[in-house]
Amino acid sequence: MHWDKSEELFAKAQERIPGGVNSPVRAFRAVGRHPFFVERAQGPWLYDADGNRYLDYVCSWGPGILGHAHPRVIEAVQKVSADGLTFGAPTAKEVELAELINTCVPDVEMVRLVSSGTEAVMSAVRVARGFTGREKIVKFAGNYHGHSDGLLVKAGSGLMTQSVPDSAGVPAGYAASTLTAVYNDEESVRALFEENSGQVAAVVVEPVAANMGVVPPKKGFLEFLRRITKEQGALLIFDEVITGFRLALGGASQYTGVHADLYTFGKIVGGGMPLAAYGGRRDIMSCVAPLGTVYQAGTLSGNPVAVAAGIETLKILMEDKGIYERIDRRARALAEAFRSAGLTVNRAGSLLSAFFMPDFPEKEDRVENYEDACRCNTEAFAAYFNKMLEEGIYVAPSQFEAIFVSDAHTDELIERTCEALREVLFTL
Repeated sequence: MHWDKSEELFAKAQERIPGGVNSPVRAFRAVGRHPFFVERAQGPWLYDADGNRYLDYVCSWGPGILGHAHPRVIEAVQKVSADGLTFGAPTAKEVELAELINTCVPDVEMVRLVSSGTEAVMSAVRVARGFTGREKIVKFAGNYHGHSDGLLVKAGSGLMTQSVPDSAGVPAGYAASTLTAVYNDEESVRALFEENSGQVAAVVVEPVAANMGVVPPKKGFLEFLRRITKEQGALLIFDEVITGFRLALGGASQYTGVHADLYTFGKIVGGGMPLAAYGGRRDIMSCVAPLGTVYQAGTLSGNPVAVAAGIETLKILMEDKGIYERIDRRARALAEAFRSAGLTVNRAGSLLSAFFMPDFPEKEDRVENYEDACRCNTEAFAAYFNKMLEEGIYVAPSQFEAIFVSDAHTDELIERTCEALREVLFTL
């Protein structure tokens, strides 16, 4: 493979865009190379500016559960685009999408549409504070909830990749109201509640962490969070920007059996378009303006083009429940291929991560929290990433991101990937 045109584009991009990219992990710095520039995508494939083709396991970081450019989704977007791109006024499709979300996740009795996952979580936290009259939030080290000031404290994903624990430009006062616990550690949560009695508005958590690599909750952990928040008069917020409609049609509440007070959704809910949502119990969401005093607004919220893509995507998922069995089975096959080479693998449904631990390939270790993930051998991961790219297989350019399996990844393509994995991993 060659990347001459991508190199030219990246050189130009760096003159006008910080780091040459519009989101840090895309810069490929963690894997010691420059990024390729995508021209188009179809099904499970990406095509770059140099004509290279890649089997894509990034899926635009999650929303591509159906694969790229699904015909029904594209048709829906094209049809609605002909009527106008944005109105800044209500449309019938917003109501339709709200009703579909409630059908899939009955806990979401009321929902507000926004434009990004960051905006959704930021808004849900504001609602929790407004509803409870409290200021402090408990989050978990390695859980990423977007780049709003108050939540960039020991976040995962890109911050881990860039080796930046927190962000410059965040006032100390914002961070002071964010309390950080250890994921999968009940005692760390209990201690924070004891030290801040009557002050915690909410616990916000990725029900399956996916920004320090995929880290599922230990048995009983989410149930504990549900119990202690009720006992302490705090709310439980599930950040399902990644897990929503991916773990199951009903997201984490269906997958785990644990029910939160507020939920945030992104990625799949917009079918690949910039759309997100937050919602939950009717009494809590009634605090949002114009019904209540918690203010949140956005000109492009409920954008008709994005809403159309989201509606069509959810309809397809509702019509073909077999999608979830297929992507789960195919993700399991990938996980087994990684394990056969001695890697530590975490999986939840169609989300998985292979961790290159310090002892790779001698023995497998557990990864249950941020500290465990930080022990990974990122040099070994970079070598694996580059060898896979040469094989025409694109995985996330960070040890701390997930592999996403879509319904476009056929059994034959999964087997081809497993064969490539075995060849690549046994040469490291």
